Amino acid sequence: MVRADDVERICSGRHGDPFSVLGPHRQGNGRTSMRAFLPGADQVLVVATLTGQVLATLACRHSAGFFERVLSAALKVAYRLQVRWQDGSESLLEDPYRFGPALGDMDLWLLAEGSHLRPFEALGARLCIMDSVAGTRFAVWAPNASRVSVVGDFNHWNGLRHPMRLRRECGVWEIFLPAVSDGAPYKVELCSADGAVLAQRADPYALRAELRPATASIVAPLPALVPGSEQRRSANALDAPMSIYEVHLGSWRRVVEDHNRWLDWDELAQTLVPYAKDMGFTHLELLPISEHPFDGSWGYQPVGIYAPTSRFGAPEGFSRFVQHCHASGIGVLLDWVPAHFPTDAHGLANFDGSHLYEYADPREGFHNDWNTLIYNLGRTEVRNFLVGNALYWLERFGVDGLRVDAVASMLYRDYSRKPGEWIPNIHGGRENLEAIDFLKRMNEVVGGQRPQAVTLAEESTAFPAVSRPTYSGGLGFHYKWNMGWMHDTLQYMARDPVHRRHHHGEMTFGLVYAFNENFVLPLSHDEVVHGKGSMLNKMPGDRWQQFANLRAYYGFMFGHPGKKLLFMGCEFAQEREWNHDRSLDWHLLADPLHAGMQRLVRDLNHLLQSTAALHQLDFVPGGFDWIDRGDASRSLLSFIRRGVDEGSWLVVVCNFTPLPHTGVRLGVPAGGNWRERLNTDSEHYGGSNAGTPWGVAQAEARASHGKPWSIVVNLPPLATVMFSWTA
Repeated sequence: MVRADDVERICSGRHGDPFSVLGPHRQGNGRTSMRAFLPGADQVLVVATLTGQVLATLACRHSAGFFERVLSAALKVAYRLQVRWQDGSESLLEDPYRFGPALGDMDLWLLAEGSHLRPFEALGARLCIMDSVAGTRFAVWAPNASRVSVVGDFNHWNGLRHPMRLRRECGVWEIFLPAVSDGAPYKVELCSADGAVLAQRADPYALRAELRPATASIVAPLPALVPGSEQRRSANALDAPMSIYEVHLGSWRRVVEDHNRWLDWDELAQTLVPYAKDMGFTHLELLPISEHPFDGSWGYQPVGIYAPTSRFGAPEGFSRFVQHCHASGIGVLLDWVPAHFPTDAHGLANFDGSHLYEYADPREGFHNDWNTLIYNLGRTEVRNFLVGNALYWLERFGVDGLRVDAVASMLYRDYSRKPGEWIPNIHGGRENLEAIDFLKRMNEVVGGQRPQAVTLAEESTAFPAVSRPTYSGGLGFHYKWNMGWMHDTLQYMARDPVHRRHHHGEMTFGLVYAFNENFVLPLSHDEVVHGKGSMLNKMPGDRWQQFANLRAYYGFMFGHPGKKLLFMGCEFAQEREWNHDRSLDWHLLADPLHAGMQRLVRDLNHLLQSTAALHQLDFVPGGFDWIDRGDASRSLLSFIRRGVDEGSWLVVVCNFTPLPHTGVRLGVPAGGNWRERLNTDSEHYGGSNAGTPWGVAQAEARASHGKPWSIVVNLPPLATVMFSWTA
């Protein structure tokens, strides 16, 4: 018989090794001791699985529900527990404590070492079959806990029912629960090292979660591996056209007549994807879709980073959405948040009673700007948790890339901190060496395991070589958001045109460093919230001039080296500031000026895709050449974009004043005809339809601006005009 103190500790949930007590245990004399802990049970029978024969009736050893019987012989057949409960109901249960360890030695070794590339295959809730029995294997990393249990409807959310086995090699607790199947809600209950019962937590590796305000995890199948694709590799390459449509799925469009509800994944596939395709966008970038409790965080404070948010349906729906995007030639980028996590009680904070995922010292572990916690990237298991998550989205859903949020906050220990509020690194500096190593490791793993995918950094400082390979000293990102370009050019465009001549450098300075990184030019959600107003309302002048300014700005952006990004609504000049709780104002498209803006962005996108000069050499100095960057008095800019092939030229000319300019001479690289490819002042877009007669300028053998040939053009007010060469 088991010792009384073991019985007492099982019944009170304080036993650190429940598998040493519960289930079948062979005795030295050839007999078998059968033990079960079933709170609320009145009678427990051991019955043969195949025949239903009663093998034993267990005796109640403790009123809390501990039952035991010593069988006179070894138990040689599969069995179940037939339970009659105190309310008179009956159940036929598999005994979780008859099953051996669920994790293999290789998984344990890799988890302990912190080198498991895909820890999500070992940890979390994974549907499986053990000893011909279907169920779910649960595994939780909690090395400092004294007990970890799985709770759910299957055990009435009682943390005493299913305490787990501790694998001491790596601090992982595990258990196989028969009959727990796809769709079952669950949480984990942990006790700290001193025995205190903590708030029930969502599973960090859960693949699905309940819709807020509910917080449970849900058992779900591991998505199948999505094979790599040469087509997607080519579409994500540095020399490919890339125009990104940034979308907050909850407010792109809502079903107002149905309680203002969100669209689900299939509805988004049928509406958002064809819209993006028609508009000429090459990629969708989704604001974070990992499960998050607070709508107002827009997903940037995730709790379940392995679970696509339940707001839009099951994970299978997201898989179908990505497949539909790819079938339509649209790439999918996800905003990804490895910088911090929220303090919600069901999340990672103080997970096992210790600072497991976060730095313990608030000078390292608390983010003052967002009241969130910062991942301890010096801990191998935490790095593994995040690097594995990157691979999970890329491999299991086939997404094209990850835009990493708030990289600047990760790189510097003094980010947004006053003197004395931060801890220097081991060399006394401000750089976060652990975060730098993590970012390099993540990019190396992605590059090695999923070479078709890309990573993009939202990084606003002068940290060097963000988008350069790690082997040459870089962080290893493929692209970096050009926050300086965005800030400078928006500041310029917000000025009254009469003052722009004094700030000409705000439009030209970006070309001083344009080829230091592989830049994306972002006009993102951050520029249309928190009192910043919409893109349209940033523009000066009367209503016509506001639209003309914005059209000219978009033309300049698409002519400028770098990949492009527009937040939803900017393509048709949304007038009000973005609100995550409301649909975009699609009714504005009844206004010709808004419809004209949409047509312009559509044409810019299609021109970008069809014109090699606008994308092939985005990150090479040879792909760009100034014609005249110094005409500040007239607020004129002109430059040449080049493709790989000789003759693949495009001349871009911008007039940022409301005055037309006629007879403007521009140097060009070749003779022949230079034909208007796009004029943002076209009446098709809501402009005045001014420009060069017949839209064609014939080159003269007259040198200008250091070029052997020149053309004479007329420039509309507040407009960008593009000319391509024909012999």
